Order: sequence, then C-alpha cells, then structure tokens
Amino acid sequence: MAHYPWKHAEELKQTAQSMVANYKGILAADESNRTATKRLEEVGIESTEESRRKYRQLLFTAPDIDKYISGVILFEETIRQKDDGGTPFPELLKGRGIIPGIKVDTGAKPLAGSPDEKVTEGLDGLRERLAEYYEMGARFSKWRAVITVGDGMPTRQCMEANAHALARYSALCQENGLVPIVEPEVLINGSHDIDTCEAVTEENLRMVFNELYRHNVMPEGTVLKTSMVISGLDAPSRAGVEEVAERTVQTLERVVPPALGGVVFLSGGQGDVEATQHLDAMNKKYKNRVPWRLTFSYARALQNPALGSWGSDMANTEQAQRAFAFRAKLNSLASEGEYSEDLEQQAA
Repeated sequence: MAHYPWKHAEELKQTAQSMVANYKGILAADESNRTATKRLEEVGIESTEESRRKYRQLLFTAPDIDKYISGVILFEETIRQKDDGGTPFPELLKGRGIIPGIKVDTGAKPLAGSPDEKVTEGLDGLRERLAEYYEMGARFSKWRAVITVGDGMPTRQCMEANAHALARYSALCQENGLVPIVEPEVLINGSHDIDTCEAVTEENLRMVFNELYRHNVMPEGTVLKTSMVISGLDAPSRAGVEEVAERTVQTLERVVPPALGGVVFLSGGQGDVEATQHLDAMNKKYKNRVPWRLTFSYARALQNPALGSWGSDMANTEQAQRAFAFRAKLNSLASEGEYSEDLEQQAA
C-alpha cells in the first residue's frame, strides 16, 4: 500500500504545480554533448564546451521567456556552467523565476536479449548525484526511456525493464526533494499507424504507472513527459491534427492517475508548427475535461528557429533570442488552447 514517506512531500507538490503553471511549459535544454554537437554542426557552428555554453546562455537570457517558460532541463555539463558575468546557470534561471532541472539518466543502451531495443541506464550512484544537484539548485529531474515500434517490438521485456528503472529513479528523486519527470517515449520513427501507436502508448503507460505505485512514488509530486499518439513518420498516410489530439487525450484518460502533478509533451520528431498545433488542439477541445494541465516540454520545437538564426551569424544573438521567445510564446498560447496559425505570420 502506497504511503509516500517523503519528507519533501509538500515541496514536491508545489514544485510540480509551478512546473505546469498556466501559460507556461518547460524548455528541454538537456541535449547530451553528442546531440548538441550534431545540432550545432548542422548550422555550421563548431561544438566546444564554450560554444555550447554560449548557446545555452543565449536561451536562458532571452527577454520575456520567464512569461512562457516555467523550468529548464539542464545537462550535466550545463548545470556546472556560468554566464559571462560569472553567475551559475541554476542561479541565473532561479533569479528569473524559472525552475532549474537536470537530466540524470546516462543514456539508452542495447537491451540484453533484445538488442534492437534499448534500456536506459544511470541508477548506479544516483542517490548521491541527486543530493548534489539539489544543493546546486535543481528542483526537478528527468529520465527518458525509449520504446521502439517495429517488427515484434516493443517487447514486454523492454517495457517492463524501462518501467522498473523509471520507478526506481522517481523514488530516489522524491527522497531527495526533486520532482521526477517520467519520460517513456514511444518513438515516432517507423511506418506504424496511429492505431498501433495508441495501443503501444496505453500499454506502456499502464506498466509505468503500476511500477510507480509499487515504488511509493507520489503522483502529486510527479510530472509525466509523454509522446503524443501519432502516426509513424514513414506511415503511408498520417493522422491529422484533430485525430492526434483526440487519441492522445483518450489514451491519457484511460491510464494516468487524476492526482498526477501534470502532463507535458515532447515534440519527438515533429515540426515546430506541427507540435504547437497538436498541443493547441488538445487544449482547445479537452482542457476543461481532463484533470491535469497539458503543456509542453520541447527541445527542437522551441530551439530550431533560434539555432538557425544564430548559426547564420553568431553575433546576431538578439535576433536568435527573439526567434526563441516567439516560439515559446506560441506554445504558451497553445497550452491554453489560444493559439492560431495566423500568429505564425508574425515571425516574418
């Protein structure tokens, strides 16, 4: 029987509520150095510790983002970096009313016995790392599991292994005062249809929440970061915006506890505008029906315009910041069902 023995229980609830505050969502700036290098090199920027610091500083200091961004997920390198004036990034964010968070898994590795699937690692030494991150100012964390849809996949073995790891991670987070973001991503890669995605997403989330319950993880102090129920990128025909919104909300209603702190979506291979449209459609129609806030925790879908602008001219920081803040504003509106495609024209 769950009894939630966490001394930080009230703080966890308050943090979770702040993470999904009205008109706000979470910036995922937790790309590994390998992923960050790929993104920077795509726009012609050499990836070094300094260029990665400069780029993240550009995002964190953009004007007005505190109106749209509740929290930022940092990478291990980034949480230890400082701005040009010597202020640690967690302190910089906190000063703007933005909650610092930290990605704590060490990546998805081949699953023994099913090498085409992945299991996320990073539990060894996690308790000690979480205590250090809390002292550094982090108040939430993130762990990502990846579920592949394909021939004979996902296997029950893969889903159970990842659900168990997510639950152990979450319990350790709450023990140390950090809200766990639980991210069981069903990958968009593949030719599967939306029916398959819905079935896999529902079964996977059911396993995750069963494991969270078994490990005494308090739902009010937990945030789900989930993929949308969406057709595979290579599907012969792909479901439209309204169907994605309906299927996604329907699946969440079947499985997610009403007491959960909140739901944030990953963009996961969607285009910038597409991800905003889907979030908006969910909130326009279902915002008053569901018991949780439905908002965003995007990486590329928030950063792409800024990165492209900065890559064309690294001296043009202000233009890149405006592009980032504009994308954040549109997703802020989408999180309340107040977005309109007409607003996209303002970017020009």
